Amino acid sequence: MFESWGVLAIVIICPLLGGLPLIEWITYALKRKRLSQVGTRNISVSAAFYHGGKFVGILAVLSEAFKGVAAVLLTRAFFPDGSSWELVALIALVIGRYWIGRGAGTTNVVWGFVVHDPLVAMFVSFFAGISFTILQSRKVVKFGVLLLFPVFVAILHFSDIPRILLAVALASLMGWIYRQIPDDMKLPAQEAQTESQAMLEFLRGDVYDGLRQRTMVSLDEELDAAIVGEKAATLSQIKRWGYPVPKGWVLAPIDNPELLTFLQPSELSPLVVRSSAIGEDSERASAAGQYQTVLNVTSVEGLQQAIAQVQASYNHPSAIQYRRDRGSNDTAMAVLIQQQVQSVFSGVAFSRDPITQQGDAIIIEALPGSATQVVSGKVTPEQYRAFVIETKNSYSVQLEGQGRVPQALIKQVAYLAYRLEKRYHGTPQDIEWSYDGQTLWVLQSRPITTLLPIWTRKIAAEVIPGVIHPLTWSINRPLTCGVWGEFFTLVLGDRVLGLDFTETASLHYSRAYFNASLLGDIFLRMGLPPESLEFLTRGAKLSKPSLQSTWKNLPGLGKLLKRELSLEKDFKEDYYKLFIPGLSQLAQENADNLDISKLLARIDFILELLHRGTYYSILAPLSAALRQAIFRVKDRQIDHSVTPEIAALRSLSAIATDAKQILAEFEPQQVFEQLKQTPEGEKILQEFNELLQDYGYLSEVGTDISVPTWRENPQMIQQMFVQLMQGNEPQAGAKDAINSIFASKRKRGFVQKRVDIKGRVTEVYSRLLAELRWSFLALEKIWLESGLLKKTGDIFFLEFDEVRRLVVGEDSNLNELVEFRRSQFLQDSEIIQVPLLVYGNTPPHPLAPSEVYSDQILQGIGASHGQAEGRVKVLRNLQDVPEINRDTILVVPYTDSGWAPFLLRAGGLIAEAGGRLSHGAIVAREYGIPAVMDVHGATWLLQDGQRVRIDGSRGIVELSNDLRPE
Repeated sequence: MFESWGVLAIVIICPLLGGLPLIEWITYALKRKRLSQVGTRNISVSAAFYHGGKFVGILAVLSEAFKGVAAVLLTRAFFPDGSSWELVALIALVIGRYWIGRGAGTTNVVWGFVVHDPLVAMFVSFFAGISFTILQSRKVVKFGVLLLFPVFVAILHFSDIPRILLAVALASLMGWIYRQIPDDMKLPAQEAQTESQAMLEFLRGDVYDGLRQRTMVSLDEELDAAIVGEKAATLSQIKRWGYPVPKGWVLAPIDNPELLTFLQPSELSPLVVRSSAIGEDSERASAAGQYQTVLNVTSVEGLQQAIAQVQASYNHPSAIQYRRDRGSNDTAMAVLIQQQVQSVFSGVAFSRDPITQQGDAIIIEALPGSATQVVSGKVTPEQYRAFVIETKNSYSVQLEGQGRVPQALIKQVAYLAYRLEKRYHGTPQDIEWSYDGQTLWVLQSRPITTLLPIWTRKIAAEVIPGVIHPLTWSINRPLTCGVWGEFFTLVLGDRVLGLDFTETASLHYSRAYFNASLLGDIFLRMGLPPESLEFLTRGAKLSKPSLQSTWKNLPGLGKLLKRELSLEKDFKEDYYKLFIPGLSQLAQENADNLDISKLLARIDFILELLHRGTYYSILAPLSAALRQAIFRVKDRQIDHSVTPEIAALRSLSAIATDAKQILAEFEPQQVFEQLKQTPEGEKILQEFNELLQDYGYLSEVGTDISVPTWRENPQMIQQMFVQLMQGNEPQAGAKDAINSIFASKRKRGFVQKRVDIKGRVTEVYSRLLAELRWSFLALEKIWLESGLLKKTGDIFFLEFDEVRRLVVGEDSNLNELVEFRRSQFLQDSEIIQVPLLVYGNTPPHPLAPSEVYSDQILQGIGASHGQAEGRVKVLRNLQDVPEINRDTILVVPYTDSGWAPFLLRAGGLIAEAGGRLSHGAIVAREYGIPAVMDVHGATWLLQDGQRVRIDGSRGIVELSNDLRPE
């Protein structure tokens, strides 16, 4: 029994002891620095030396030594001295040190082993000291010790099998941890506390896995930008991707130039010496032209001088001022030495136009000879614009511009720029290149800092489409960004430091955009590919995540998985305890009868419900999409009948069928008057009004409270009802598809549950938004009567904080601001083609679309199977709906719930935004209509009357030059 208590003590106390952040407390108490927020964010002995200095480091050693000794002594209180349980205690201590305390536990194990088995500790220390003296490689010694100490345990205790196995387990655990956490010794020694620098430089040994005193680091190796700078690290990455990069070597800030004795530059084999400063060529600062580059180095003496020249340029006054202007810290300068390319043609390429800040044009500047002529600004280069059109199996390049440089080479450069931008997840690249007559060499690639961050309309165009009023945005943005921030914080924990989730979305041209740069950073921190969001919501191709990073995020991802698994239970609980009572309360009171203070309280109540509703409106679709992808359930096997717009259409179709039996002949303009003339017709009208009452909360744009609901504007549903009576019913293929859905219900049940929840969430969320709209309309009515507002709709040009201040009597004169915003809104509404991507925080006015396209095929996302051929009808809004029939291929900017009634009348659908789970795709599959989503620029590339053929399986739109009137 006593030993059982000992096991319990080891399992509980030792992990907690390991996780006790003594080093963090010591460093903060003496230096006011939080190790969890600086450097590698490790809470380790080496971090204490680095950020706190010798005294803090010594105290850190003593504190961690105390833990190791305490764990062993605790075990001895229950078990005999030297028992195997002492190794179990050390393993438990290390686990706590890593999972809770963010450290490796090396010091704990060393001192714990000194007490546990002094003889083994002595032998291991002896061999480690000799090895480090000879090899000068800390990494070799660190992992070598992990191999040695189990061997010594086995030699000295060959008959104690449990002890040997536990020693192997402890060594394996330590080795695994070493591979998971960043190494504090890889931080620049120059940034460490002054009294620790010499010791850290000695202990670092060779940070590049080689022998620092005898070899140079080359671009063939994986390099760390924190040590060798972004330029060298980027070139090493590009080289390992398989692109031609001139052979090169890197002299790190701590390296001795004498390492370069093996380089023998000559007239026939010249070298170029380039800067690779820490922070240069990064997303924050390009540092273009700030540091020295020396060409045509042809002697050993010249090489030494060139290195000194480049290093000295780091401290040039203009370079220092540049760093200060951008808030960059002074760090260090690595030097990059490369074989110099004998250039026939050279230049630079921008994967995006840095001037217009939009469009797909690749800008190339080129000249015969060296690339330095182009970047120096002393010679005017030839300029070209190129467009790369890539299909599934091939690509083509369209070129604008002519000159002495061969067009075939410029096209090759354009495709190189296009591919490198894709490699860097869409971040625009500034590329320096050179051609020696045989090979196109990459000399440099760095982000175009003026084009960051990148804002994308993908996803945003469907979540909150169209032109957005200030009131809508002031409510939607904090709700959406706040909930996304909760999810990301759940996974990342302390690693969210430095991330501003309020920057997740923004308005450009009065349209919603998501911050692709921020989302990419977040997903990389989560160990997921930066395109993960598009994969989950739109079916985009997903690259492989980093296994190491994903493993590090497993605890957080586990928490997120737990939320996903409990989604059904949590939503049911909130549905009956929160949403149903809340919606009932709202339905029972008439907003038009409330005074201003009660209306504001009503609005606050709705916003509380919406915050919880937003959580489900994000998690439910992601859960459904993820499950569908994992279990490979096809779109046509899913039943979306719970989705409000689908349910409304089914009910409307059934009522229209009954009405046709009553009115064998009717005038389309007089249907409702004719139905009033018979009791059966009155019953039909009653059913229609009940449907309108049930689904009156839906609108053209379900997430925009400024858009009238069906209840306020029933003409659209009335028109749809008449057209259904005229015979535009679902095709036979659609009914077969529906039967297929129900036939395969058992197979898809795991996914179907999430789709049903998504439908319920949509209903709740849409109802809450409708109630919110009607509350603001009641408030506006009061202010219009009092003269506080001048025109109907003015309230939607105020932000919610301004509405709140008006309620309490502040800012009573906002009419000039409202008029300005109304004018800006109308101006933005006239922009027909809004860019899919926006670069930088102040994008210019959208350019006219380019006419450069290579062929007659547009690529999108296949969202509803089948093929259709017909004439295009571009429908940019629902204000003026034309006649639509089976020969109509409807082209729309997006598809929200309000568009659904018109889709079933068309022969096919093309949408600029949306994915397989968008409203349009769901309705199209429901009624057997081929659909292609995410066709960039469709509403301006395609013209009314143009004949097209669409393939909803492959996501292809084939164009025709036939523009005869319909």
